[in-house]
Amino acid sequence: MDKPRRNERAGDFPVSLAIAIGTLLARLRSRGFAISATVCTLLVAVLLGQLGTFVIPPLLKSILFGLFVFTIGYRAGPEFFASLSLQTLAQVALSLVMAVSGLAVILIFAHSFQLGPGAAAGCLTQTSMMGTAASALEQLGLSPAVLQQEQANIAAGYAVTYVCGYVLVLLLVPLIAPRRMGVNLKQQAAKLEAALAGTEAEAPAQLLYPKFQARAYRVTTAAGQTVAALEAQIGRRVVIERILRCDRDVESDASTRLELGDEILLAWPSGVVVAATSSIGPEIEGEHVMRSVPGEVLEVFVTARHLHGRTLGEIVKELGEAAHGVFLRTLLRRGHEVPIGPLTRIYVGDVMGLVGLTRDSDRVVHRVGRALRANDRTDTAFLAGGPAVGLLLGLASLSLGSIPLTLGGGGGALVAGLVCGWLRSRRPTMGAFPPAAQQSLIDLGLGGFVAAIGLASGPAAVAAIATHGCMLLGTGIVVTLTPSSSARSLRNRCCA
Repeated sequence: MDKPRRNERAGDFPVSLAIAIGTLLARLRSRGFAISATVCTLLVAVLLGQLGTFVIPPLLKSILFGLFVFTIGYRAGPEFFASLSLQTLAQVALSLVMAVSGLAVILIFAHSFQLGPGAAAGCLTQTSMMGTAASALEQLGLSPAVLQQEQANIAAGYAVTYVCGYVLVLLLVPLIAPRRMGVNLKQQAAKLEAALAGTEAEAPAQLLYPKFQARAYRVTTAAGQTVAALEAQIGRRVVIERILRCDRDVESDASTRLELGDEILLAWPSGVVVAATSSIGPEIEGEHVMRSVPGEVLEVFVTARHLHGRTLGEIVKELGEAAHGVFLRTLLRRGHEVPIGPLTRIYVGDVMGLVGLTRDSDRVVHRVGRALRANDRTDTAFLAGGPAVGLLLGLASLSLGSIPLTLGGGGGALVAGLVCGWLRSRRPTMGAFPPAAQQSLIDLGLGGFVAAIGLASGPAAVAAIATHGCMLLGTGIVVTLTPSSSARSLRNRCCA
Protein backbone atom coordinates (compact mmCIF):
# COMPACT_ATOMS: atom_id res chain seq x y z
CA MET A 1 0.00 0.00 0.00
CA ASP A 2 1.30 3.43 -0.92
CA LYS A 3 2.35 5.68 1.86
CA PRO A 4 0.05 8.77 2.13
CA ARG A 5 1.59 11.99 1.05
CA ARG A 6 2.63 14.40 3.73
CA ASN A 7 0.11 17.13 2.93
CA GLU A 8 -2.69 14.55 2.95
CA ARG A 9 -1.98 13.79 6.60
CA ALA A 10 -2.23 17.43 7.65
CA GLY A 11 -5.97 17.88 7.13
CA ASP A 12 -6.70 18.40 10.83
CA PHE A 13 -4.24 21.29 11.15
CA PRO A 14 -5.57 23.52 8.32
CA VAL A 15 -9.17 23.01 9.48
CA SER A 16 -8.31 24.47 12.89
CA LEU A 17 -6.18 27.18 11.31
CA ALA A 18 -8.96 28.22 8.91
CA ILE A 19 -11.47 28.49 11.76
CA ALA A 20 -9.07 30.58 13.83
CA ILE A 21 -8.10 33.00 11.05
CA GLY A 22 -11.67 33.24 9.71
CA THR A 23 -13.05 34.09 13.15
CA LEU A 24 -10.45 36.82 13.62
CA LEU A 25 -11.18 38.32 10.19
CA ALA A 26 -14.92 38.37 10.95
CA ARG A 27 -14.24 40.74 13.86
CA LEU A 28 -12.96 43.43 11.49
CA ARG A 29 -15.56 46.07 10.69
CA SER A 30 -15.64 48.96 8.25
CA ARG A 31 -18.36 51.55 8.91
CA GLY A 32 -20.47 48.92 10.63
CA PHE A 33 -20.09 46.40 7.80
CA ALA A 34 -18.54 43.01 8.50
CA ILE A 35 -18.48 39.64 6.75
CA SER A 36 -19.69 36.67 8.75
CA ALA A 37 -17.25 34.22 10.30
CA THR A 38 -18.64 31.46 8.07
CA VAL A 39 -17.70 33.24 4.83
CA CYS A 40 -14.30 34.29 6.18
CA THR A 41 -13.55 30.73 7.27
CA LEU A 42 -14.55 29.37 3.86
CA LEU A 43 -12.39 31.89 1.99
CA VAL A 44 -9.40 31.19 4.22
CA ALA A 45 -9.90 27.44 3.76
CA VAL A 46 -10.04 27.83 -0.04
CA LEU A 47 -6.79 29.80 0.03
CA LEU A 48 -5.13 27.22 2.26
CA GLY A 49 -6.37 24.57 -0.15
CA GLN A 50 -4.07 26.00 -2.79
CA LEU A 51 -1.09 24.70 -0.80
CA GLY A 52 -1.79 21.07 -1.52
CA THR A 53 -4.32 18.26 -1.59
CA PHE A 54 -5.87 17.90 1.85
CA VAL A 55 -7.87 14.79 2.59
CA ILE A 56 -10.81 15.46 4.89
CA PRO A 57 -12.72 12.32 5.96
CA PRO A 58 -16.40 12.52 4.90
CA LEU A 59 -17.37 11.20 8.32
CA LEU A 60 -15.83 14.28 9.97
CA LYS A 61 -17.85 16.62 7.78
CA SER A 62 -21.06 14.69 8.50
CA ILE A 63 -20.47 14.80 12.26
CA LEU A 64 -19.67 18.51 12.30
CA PHE A 65 -22.69 19.44 10.20
CA GLY A 66 -24.97 17.10 12.13
CA LEU A 67 -23.98 18.62 15.48
CA PHE A 68 -24.48 22.12 14.06
CA VAL A 69 -28.02 21.60 12.77
CA PHE A 70 -29.00 19.53 15.83
CA THR A 71 -27.96 22.39 18.11
CA ILE A 72 -29.85 24.92 15.97
CA GLY A 73 -32.95 22.74 16.28
CA TYR A 74 -32.43 22.25 20.01
CA ARG A 75 -32.24 26.00 20.58
CA ALA A 76 -35.34 26.74 18.48
CA GLY A 77 -37.39 23.72 19.57
CA PRO A 78 -39.30 25.22 22.53
CA GLU A 79 -40.29 28.37 20.66
CA PHE A 80 -41.08 26.43 17.46
CA PHE A 81 -43.60 24.08 19.06
CA ALA A 82 -45.06 26.78 21.30
CA SER A 83 -45.72 28.93 18.22
CA LEU A 84 -47.72 26.26 16.38
CA SER A 85 -51.17 27.79 16.25
CA LEU A 86 -53.62 29.41 13.87
CA GLN A 87 -52.14 32.79 14.75
CA THR A 88 -48.87 31.90 13.00
CA LEU A 89 -50.43 30.94 9.66
CA ALA A 90 -49.42 34.31 8.19
CA GLN A 91 -45.77 33.70 9.07
CA VAL A 92 -45.99 30.18 7.65
CA ALA A 93 -47.45 31.53 4.41
CA LEU A 94 -44.68 34.13 4.08
CA SER A 95 -42.04 31.46 4.74
CA LEU A 96 -43.51 29.19 2.08
CA VAL A 97 -43.65 32.03 -0.46
CA MET A 98 -40.00 32.93 0.14
CA ALA A 99 -38.85 29.30 0.07
CA VAL A 100 -40.80 28.33 -3.05
CA SER A 101 -39.94 31.47 -5.01
CA GLY A 102 -36.27 31.22 -4.07
CA LEU A 103 -36.16 27.54 -5.02
CA ALA A 104 -37.93 28.15 -8.34
CA VAL A 105 -35.55 30.93 -9.39
CA ILE A 106 -32.39 29.06 -8.40
CA LEU A 107 -33.57 25.91 -10.24
CA ILE A 108 -34.14 27.96 -13.40
CA PHE A 109 -30.65 29.46 -13.22
CA ALA A 110 -29.04 26.15 -12.27
CA HIS A 111 -30.68 24.37 -15.22
CA SER A 112 -29.98 27.15 -17.69
CA PHE A 113 -26.37 27.86 -16.77
CA GLN A 114 -25.27 24.60 -15.10
CA LEU A 115 -24.68 26.19 -11.70
CA GLY A 116 -24.00 24.26 -8.50
CA PRO A 117 -26.08 24.31 -5.29
CA GLY A 118 -23.70 26.69 -3.53
CA ALA A 119 -25.30 29.64 -5.29
CA ALA A 120 -28.61 29.01 -3.50
CA ALA A 121 -26.90 28.87 -0.12
CA GLY A 122 -25.09 32.15 -0.73
CA CYS A 123 -27.96 34.10 -2.34
CA LEU A 124 -30.37 33.18 0.43
CA THR A 125 -27.60 33.44 3.09
CA GLN A 126 -28.50 29.95 4.32
CA THR A 127 -25.24 28.19 5.14
CA SER A 128 -27.06 25.01 6.16
CA MET A 129 -27.94 24.47 2.48
CA MET A 130 -24.26 23.75 1.85
CA GLY A 131 -24.41 20.81 4.21
CA THR A 132 -27.63 19.51 2.71
CA ALA A 133 -26.21 19.78 -0.81
CA ALA A 134 -22.92 18.11 0.16
CA SER A 135 -24.79 15.27 1.85
CA ALA A 136 -27.01 14.78 -1.21
CA LEU A 137 -23.99 14.69 -3.52
CA GLU A 138 -22.34 11.97 -1.46
CA GLN A 139 -25.43 9.78 -1.84
CA LEU A 140 -25.43 9.96 -5.66
CA GLY A 141 -22.56 7.52 -6.09
CA LEU A 142 -20.40 9.95 -8.06
CA SER A 143 -16.77 9.25 -8.81
CA PRO A 144 -14.23 10.94 -6.50
CA ALA A 145 -13.16 13.39 -9.20
CA VAL A 146 -16.71 14.44 -10.06
CA LEU A 147 -17.66 14.66 -6.39
CA GLN A 148 -14.69 16.92 -5.67
CA GLN A 149 -15.61 19.20 -8.58
CA GLU A 150 -19.23 19.47 -7.44
CA GLN A 151 -18.11 20.29 -3.91
CA ALA A 152 -15.80 22.92 -5.35
CA ASN A 153 -18.80 24.41 -7.17
CA ILE A 154 -20.62 24.59 -3.84
CA ALA A 155 -17.75 26.49 -2.22
CA ALA A 156 -17.33 28.80 -5.21
CA GLY A 157 -21.02 29.58 -5.55
CA TYR A 158 -21.43 30.24 -1.87
CA ALA A 159 -18.34 32.44 -1.55
CA VAL A 160 -19.32 34.69 -4.46
CA THR A 161 -23.07 34.97 -3.94
CA TYR A 162 -23.10 35.28 -0.14
CA VAL A 163 -21.51 38.73 -0.19
CA CYS A 164 -23.93 39.77 -2.93
CA GLY A 165 -26.92 38.48 -0.96
CA TYR A 166 -25.70 40.06 2.25
CA VAL A 167 -25.15 43.50 0.74
CA LEU A 168 -28.43 43.52 -1.17
CA VAL A 169 -30.43 42.64 1.94
CA LEU A 170 -28.69 45.42 3.86
CA LEU A 171 -29.68 47.86 1.11
CA LEU A 172 -33.16 46.48 0.55
CA VAL A 173 -34.44 46.38 4.13
CA PRO A 174 -33.54 49.88 5.40
CA LEU A 175 -33.55 51.86 2.13
CA ILE A 176 -35.59 50.39 -0.72
CA ALA A 177 -38.37 48.36 0.91
CA PRO A 178 -39.60 51.10 3.30
CA ARG A 179 -39.97 53.56 0.41
CA ARG A 180 -41.95 51.09 -1.68
CA MET A 181 -44.17 50.28 1.29
CA GLY A 182 -44.60 53.93 2.29
CA VAL A 183 -43.10 53.37 5.74
CA ASN A 184 -40.82 55.68 7.71
CA LEU A 185 -38.50 53.40 9.68
CA LYS A 186 -37.50 56.07 12.21
CA GLN A 187 -41.09 56.89 13.02
CA GLN A 188 -42.08 53.24 13.24
CA ALA A 189 -39.09 52.53 15.50
CA ALA A 190 -40.10 55.41 17.78
CA LYS A 191 -43.68 54.08 17.93
CA LEU A 192 -42.44 50.60 18.77
CA GLU A 193 -40.16 51.95 21.50
CA ALA A 194 -43.06 53.91 22.99
CA ALA A 195 -45.29 50.86 22.83
CA LEU A 196 -42.71 48.67 24.56
CA ALA A 197 -42.14 51.29 27.24
CA GLY A 198 -45.88 51.39 27.99
CA THR A 199 -47.96 54.28 29.23
CA GLU A 200 -49.90 52.74 32.11
CA ALA A 201 -48.85 53.21 35.73
CA GLU A 202 -46.70 50.37 36.88
CA ALA A 203 -48.05 48.09 39.60
CA PRO A 204 -45.93 47.55 42.71
CA ALA A 205 -45.23 43.95 41.83
CA GLN A 206 -43.97 44.41 38.29
CA LEU A 207 -40.64 43.01 37.09
CA LEU A 208 -39.90 45.84 34.70
CA TYR A 209 -36.67 47.46 35.91
CA PRO A 210 -33.38 46.48 34.28
CA LYS A 211 -31.37 48.65 36.74
CA PHE A 212 -31.65 48.64 40.50
CA GLN A 213 -29.61 49.23 43.65
CA ALA A 214 -29.72 48.44 47.35
CA ARG A 215 -29.26 50.91 50.25
CA ALA A 216 -29.47 50.66 54.04
CA TYR A 217 -31.39 53.11 56.33
CA ARG A 218 -32.09 53.65 60.02
CA VAL A 219 -35.78 54.08 60.73
CA THR A 220 -36.79 57.40 62.30
CA THR A 221 -39.53 59.09 60.30
CA ALA A 222 -41.09 55.78 59.24
CA ALA A 223 -41.43 54.41 62.80
CA GLY A 224 -44.87 52.91 63.35
CA GLN A 225 -45.60 52.29 59.67
CA THR A 226 -46.08 48.84 58.18
CA VAL A 227 -43.81 47.51 55.45
CA ALA A 228 -46.64 47.65 52.90
CA ALA A 229 -47.52 51.25 53.80
CA LEU A 230 -43.92 52.45 53.52
CA GLU A 231 -43.36 50.70 50.19
CA ALA A 232 -46.56 52.26 48.86
CA GLN A 233 -45.56 55.72 50.15
CA ILE A 234 -42.16 55.68 48.44
CA GLY A 235 -43.47 53.85 45.37
CA ARG A 236 -41.31 53.26 42.30
CA ARG A 237 -40.94 49.53 43.03
CA VAL A 238 -39.22 49.93 46.39
CA VAL A 239 -38.90 46.64 48.26
CA ILE A 240 -37.88 46.23 51.92
CA GLU A 241 -35.68 43.15 51.75
CA ARG A 242 -34.42 42.94 55.35
CA ILE A 243 -35.15 44.35 58.79
CA LEU A 244 -32.61 44.30 61.64
CA ARG A 245 -33.90 45.07 65.15
CA CYS A 246 -31.27 45.04 67.90
CA ASP A 247 -28.98 43.11 65.51
CA ARG A 248 -31.60 40.40 65.01
CA ASP A 249 -33.50 39.63 61.83
CA VAL A 250 -37.20 40.41 61.84
CA GLU A 251 -39.44 38.77 59.28
CA SER A 252 -40.25 41.27 56.54
CA ASP A 253 -43.79 40.89 55.27
CA ALA A 254 -46.52 43.35 54.36
CA SER A 255 -47.94 43.58 57.89
CA THR A 256 -44.63 43.96 59.77
CA ARG A 257 -44.58 47.27 61.69
CA LEU A 258 -41.32 49.23 61.79
CA GLU A 259 -39.93 50.56 65.06
CA LEU A 260 -37.64 53.47 65.88
CA GLY A 261 -34.00 52.46 65.37
CA ASP A 262 -34.68 49.55 63.01
CA GLU A 263 -32.13 49.14 60.26
CA ILE A 264 -33.63 48.17 56.92
CA LEU A 265 -32.30 47.17 53.52
CA LEU A 266 -34.15 48.55 50.50
CA ALA A 267 -33.89 47.46 46.87
CA TRP A 268 -35.24 49.70 44.13
CA PRO A 269 -34.68 51.15 40.69
CA SER A 270 -31.98 53.78 40.64
CA GLY A 271 -33.12 57.35 41.18
CA VAL A 272 -35.30 57.22 44.32
CA VAL A 273 -32.72 57.92 47.03
CA VAL A 274 -34.06 61.38 47.94
CA ALA A 275 -37.64 60.19 48.36
CA ALA A 276 -36.54 57.28 50.52
CA THR A 277 -34.43 59.42 52.85
CA SER A 278 -37.25 61.83 53.64
CA SER A 279 -39.74 59.00 54.18
CA ILE A 280 -37.59 56.63 56.29
CA GLY A 281 -34.68 58.32 57.96
CA PRO A 282 -30.94 58.75 57.48
CA GLU A 283 -28.99 56.49 55.16
CA ILE A 284 -26.31 54.41 56.90
CA GLU A 285 -23.22 52.59 55.70
CA GLY A 286 -25.10 49.34 56.17
CA GLU A 287 -22.37 46.79 55.49
CA HIS A 288 -23.63 44.65 58.36
CA VAL A 289 -27.17 44.90 56.99
CA MET A 290 -26.18 43.80 53.51
CA ARG A 291 -23.83 41.07 54.73
CA SER A 292 -25.11 37.48 54.43
CA VAL A 293 -28.22 38.52 52.53
CA PRO A 294 -28.98 35.44 50.36
CA GLY A 295 -29.43 37.26 47.07
CA GLU A 296 -28.59 35.98 43.61
CA VAL A 297 -28.65 36.72 39.91
CA LEU A 298 -30.48 34.02 38.00
CA GLU A 299 -30.93 33.25 34.34
CA VAL A 300 -34.33 31.64 33.91
CA PHE A 301 -35.25 29.68 30.81
CA VAL A 302 -38.94 30.30 30.05
CA THR A 303 -40.83 26.99 29.64
CA ALA A 304 -44.37 27.88 30.82
CA ARG A 305 -46.46 27.49 27.68
CA HIS A 306 -49.37 29.52 29.09
CA LEU A 307 -47.06 32.57 29.19
CA HIS A 308 -46.08 32.28 25.52
CA GLY A 309 -46.84 35.49 23.63
CA ARG A 310 -48.14 37.39 26.66
CA THR A 311 -46.85 40.80 27.70
CA LEU A 312 -44.79 41.45 30.81
CA GLY A 313 -47.63 43.49 32.26
CA GLU A 314 -50.03 40.56 31.87
CA ILE A 315 -47.55 38.12 33.35
CA VAL A 316 -46.90 40.33 36.37
CA LYS A 317 -50.62 40.61 37.06
CA GLU A 318 -50.88 36.84 36.98
CA LEU A 319 -47.89 36.37 39.28
CA GLY A 320 -49.24 38.91 41.76
CA GLU A 321 -47.38 39.00 45.07
CA ALA A 322 -45.10 36.18 43.89
CA ALA A 323 -43.17 38.80 41.89
CA HIS A 324 -42.63 41.03 44.92
CA GLY A 325 -38.92 41.75 45.43
CA VAL A 326 -37.80 40.31 42.09
CA PHE A 327 -36.27 42.49 39.36
CA LEU A 328 -36.02 41.71 35.67
CA ARG A 329 -32.56 42.81 34.62
CA THR A 330 -32.23 41.40 31.09
CA LEU A 331 -34.28 39.53 28.54
CA LEU A 332 -32.51 37.45 25.89
CA ARG A 333 -34.07 35.85 22.84
CA ARG A 334 -31.85 33.55 20.76
CA GLY A 335 -28.82 35.24 22.29
CA HIS A 336 -29.98 38.81 21.51
CA GLU A 337 -31.09 41.30 24.16
CA VAL A 338 -34.72 42.43 23.96
CA PRO A 339 -35.90 45.88 25.18
CA ILE A 340 -37.86 45.60 28.42
CA GLY A 341 -41.21 47.31 28.95
CA PRO A 342 -44.76 46.53 30.12
CA LEU A 343 -45.78 45.58 26.57
CA THR A 344 -42.75 43.43 25.83
CA ARG A 345 -43.93 39.94 24.92
CA ILE A 346 -42.41 36.84 26.45
CA TYR A 347 -42.00 33.62 24.49
CA VAL A 348 -41.09 30.08 25.41
CA GLY A 349 -37.34 29.76 24.99
CA ASP A 350 -36.54 33.29 26.20
CA VAL A 351 -33.97 33.72 28.96
CA MET A 352 -34.91 36.15 31.74
CA GLY A 353 -32.19 37.61 33.98
CA LEU A 354 -33.77 37.95 37.43
CA VAL A 355 -32.26 39.64 40.48
CA GLY A 356 -33.56 39.29 44.02
CA LEU A 357 -33.33 37.43 47.28
CA THR A 358 -33.21 33.67 46.92
CA ARG A 359 -36.58 33.17 48.58
CA ASP A 360 -38.18 35.79 46.29
CA SER A 361 -36.57 34.50 43.09
CA ASP A 362 -37.61 30.92 43.79
CA ARG A 363 -41.28 31.95 43.82
CA VAL A 364 -41.00 33.32 40.29
CA VAL A 365 -38.70 30.67 38.83
CA HIS A 366 -41.06 27.78 39.52
CA ARG A 367 -43.94 29.57 37.79
CA VAL A 368 -41.99 30.83 34.77
CA GLY A 369 -39.53 28.09 33.84
CA ARG A 370 -36.27 26.69 35.13
CA ALA A 371 -33.07 28.27 36.38
CA LEU A 372 -29.91 27.96 34.30
CA ARG A 373 -27.22 27.35 36.86
CA ALA A 374 -23.61 28.15 36.07
CA ASN A 375 -22.60 24.65 37.14
CA ASP A 376 -25.03 22.94 34.76
CA ARG A 377 -23.22 20.22 32.84
CA THR A 378 -24.10 19.04 29.36
CA ASP A 379 -26.06 15.79 29.31
CA THR A 380 -23.68 13.96 26.97
CA ALA A 381 -25.92 10.90 26.63
CA PHE A 382 -28.80 13.12 25.53
CA LEU A 383 -26.58 15.16 23.23
CA ALA A 384 -25.16 12.05 21.53
CA GLY A 385 -28.42 10.13 21.42
CA GLY A 386 -30.40 12.96 19.81
CA PRO A 387 -28.21 13.31 16.68
CA ALA A 388 -27.96 9.52 16.44
CA VAL A 389 -31.75 9.21 16.24
CA GLY A 390 -31.85 12.10 13.77
CA LEU A 391 -29.25 10.51 11.50
CA LEU A 392 -31.22 7.24 11.52
CA LEU A 393 -34.34 9.21 10.64
CA GLY A 394 -32.44 10.78 7.75
CA LEU A 395 -31.80 7.33 6.27
CA ALA A 396 -35.52 6.76 5.74
CA SER A 397 -36.63 7.28 2.14
CA LEU A 398 -40.01 7.69 0.48
CA SER A 399 -40.35 7.35 -3.29
CA LEU A 400 -42.59 9.73 -5.20
CA GLY A 401 -42.71 8.01 -8.54
CA SER A 402 -39.08 7.76 -9.61
CA ILE A 403 -37.99 10.53 -7.24
CA PRO A 404 -36.69 9.41 -3.81
CA LEU A 405 -37.58 11.80 -0.98
CA THR A 406 -35.48 11.79 2.17
CA LEU A 407 -34.61 14.17 4.97
CA GLY A 408 -30.94 13.29 4.75
CA GLY A 409 -28.56 13.43 7.70
CA GLY A 410 -28.91 17.19 8.13
CA GLY A 411 -32.72 17.20 7.98
CA GLY A 412 -32.95 14.28 10.38
CA ALA A 413 -30.59 15.95 12.85
CA LEU A 414 -32.62 19.18 12.65
CA VAL A 415 -35.90 17.39 13.40
CA ALA A 416 -34.25 15.52 16.27
CA GLY A 417 -32.92 18.80 17.65
CA LEU A 418 -36.36 20.42 17.55
CA VAL A 419 -37.93 17.50 19.40
CA CYS A 420 -35.09 17.27 21.95
CA GLY A 421 -35.26 21.00 22.67
CA TRP A 422 -39.02 20.72 23.18
CA LEU A 423 -38.62 17.71 25.48
CA ARG A 424 -36.05 19.62 27.52
CA SER A 425 -38.52 22.50 27.98
CA ARG A 426 -41.19 20.06 29.13
CA ARG A 427 -38.92 18.01 31.38
CA PRO A 428 -36.14 20.27 32.73
CA THR A 429 -34.52 17.37 34.59
CA MET A 430 -33.32 15.78 31.34
CA GLY A 431 -31.10 16.87 28.49
CA ALA A 432 -29.10 19.72 30.07
CA PHE A 433 -27.37 21.73 27.34
CA PRO A 434 -26.17 25.16 28.63
CA PRO A 435 -26.42 28.10 26.20
CA ALA A 436 -22.66 28.65 26.21
CA ALA A 437 -22.11 25.03 25.16
CA GLN A 438 -24.75 25.42 22.45
CA GLN A 439 -23.03 28.46 20.95
CA SER A 440 -19.63 26.76 21.05
CA LEU A 441 -20.99 23.71 19.24
CA ILE A 442 -22.71 25.89 16.63
CA ASP A 443 -19.55 27.89 15.94
CA LEU A 444 -17.20 24.90 15.84
CA GLY A 445 -19.60 22.63 13.96
CA LEU A 446 -20.40 25.13 11.22
CA GLY A 447 -16.87 26.53 11.07
CA GLY A 448 -15.30 23.09 10.86
CA PHE A 449 -17.74 21.96 8.18
CA VAL A 450 -17.21 24.93 5.83
CA ALA A 451 -13.45 24.76 6.43
CA ALA A 452 -13.48 21.10 5.39
CA ILE A 453 -15.47 21.98 2.24
CA GLY A 454 -13.05 24.78 1.33
CA LEU A 455 -9.93 22.72 1.94
CA ALA A 456 -11.23 19.77 -0.05
CA SER A 457 -12.16 22.04 -2.95
CA GLY A 458 -8.78 23.74 -3.20
CA PRO A 459 -7.76 24.85 -6.70
CA ALA A 460 -11.06 23.61 -8.17
CA ALA A 461 -12.98 26.27 -6.22
CA VAL A 462 -10.74 29.06 -7.53
CA ALA A 463 -11.14 27.75 -11.08
CA ALA A 464 -14.93 27.67 -10.65
CA ILE A 465 -14.93 31.27 -9.44
CA ALA A 466 -12.81 32.35 -12.40
CA THR A 467 -15.13 30.54 -14.84
CA HIS A 468 -18.56 31.45 -13.45
CA GLY A 469 -17.80 34.56 -11.37
CA CYS A 470 -19.86 37.08 -13.38
CA MET A 471 -22.71 34.61 -13.84
CA LEU A 472 -22.76 33.91 -10.12
CA LEU A 473 -22.98 37.61 -9.31
CA GLY A 474 -25.93 38.06 -11.67
CA THR A 475 -27.61 35.01 -10.20
CA GLY A 476 -27.03 36.35 -6.73
CA ILE A 477 -28.82 39.62 -7.51
CA VAL A 478 -31.91 37.95 -8.98
CA VAL A 479 -32.19 35.14 -6.45
CA THR A 480 -31.70 37.47 -3.48
CA LEU A 481 -34.33 39.98 -4.57
CA THR A 482 -37.01 37.60 -5.88
CA PRO A 483 -38.09 35.90 -2.59
CA SER A 484 -38.17 39.14 -0.60
CA SER A 485 -40.11 40.93 -3.37
CA SER A 486 -42.60 38.05 -3.57
CA ALA A 487 -43.12 38.06 0.19
CA ARG A 488 -43.55 41.83 0.21
CA SER A 489 -46.16 41.64 -2.57
CA LEU A 490 -48.09 38.99 -0.65
CA ARG A 491 -47.98 41.09 2.48
CA ASN A 492 -49.27 44.17 0.66
CA ARG A 493 -52.15 42.20 -0.88
CA CYS A 494 -53.13 40.68 2.46
CA CYS A 495 -53.04 44.06 4.21
CA ALA A 496 -54.86 45.90 1.41
